[in-house]
Amino acid sequence: MRQILVRRSVITTAALGLALATAPAAAEAKSKPDTNAAVKVDVTVQGPDGLLFKGKVKTKGHDVTTVTGGTHQCDGTNGGAHPSKVPTPTAALDDAAHKKGFTWDGTWYASFDDYSVDTIKNVSGGGSAYWSIAVNGTPTPVGGCQFKLSAGDQVSFTWTSF
Repeated sequence: MRQILVRRSVITTAALGLALATAPAAAEAKSKPDTNAAVKVDVTVQGPDGLLFKGKVKTKGHDVTTVTGGTHQCDGTNGGAHPSKVPTPTAALDDAAHKKGFTWDGTWYASFDDYSVDTIKNVSGGGSAYWSIAVNGTPTPVGGCQFKLSAGDQVSFTWTSF
């Protein structure tokens, strides 16, 4: 009889431990908010000869298509940066271009799971410059499809020579 009670106690303890270990993960998965809600940000594009674009843009993470790079996701999940879709700087540039009638192009780098912005409004970085991305005055530490934007952020693409 004593062995039966010991076995039941061990089984009950193991089952309770397993239930407690998995409960927070299940609860967390159910309460995951929609992080890809559209946000309004200020986008500025500064070329070598002055301002090319400045305006407010409502954006969220989405697939982006460029002539050179093709169509790829640009929603913050790139490179495993975020577990769910979020608004990103490159998606904001893409939305600004579509809504305000200008073009941009970028090369897709599968190894980075991100675009390199090559041309905005027919201004190319070329061999001696590139388009840098900054949010709120700070260069992004990751690519433009990986950085999460928040409402009110100041997003800037700046032609920068080496």
